[in-house]
Amino acid sequence: MRHREIKFKISSAEGGAAFPVRIVPRAQKNEISGRQGEAIKIRLTAPPVEGAANEALVDFLAETLQVRKNQIEILTGHASRDKIVCVVGLMPREVEERLAEYLG
Repeated sequence: MRHREIKFKISSAEGGAAFPVRIVPRAQKNEISGRQGEAIKIRLTAPPVEGAANEALVDFLAETLQVRKNQIEILTGHASRDKIVCVVGLMPREVEERLAEYLG
């Protein structure tokens, strides 16, 4: 079977891989809902107040990528819907493979 190319940008980061995400807070469920430009669009049930959405994002990505929570770091966009996330300990190819099933 031929590997599908993922059209979002995953780059090498110090000790791991970084990629852009676009958050949609107050959703009905936590899920990856596709792409928005070069970012992964992630819907979260948490509201965007007092870091709740950021915490939910870290929890969700850790579970989805099968890593520990302390391996997920929000690099930029702490107060924005647009963020850059780093996964420490995974190379870009590994992140791509683990997200491929969610992005079709």
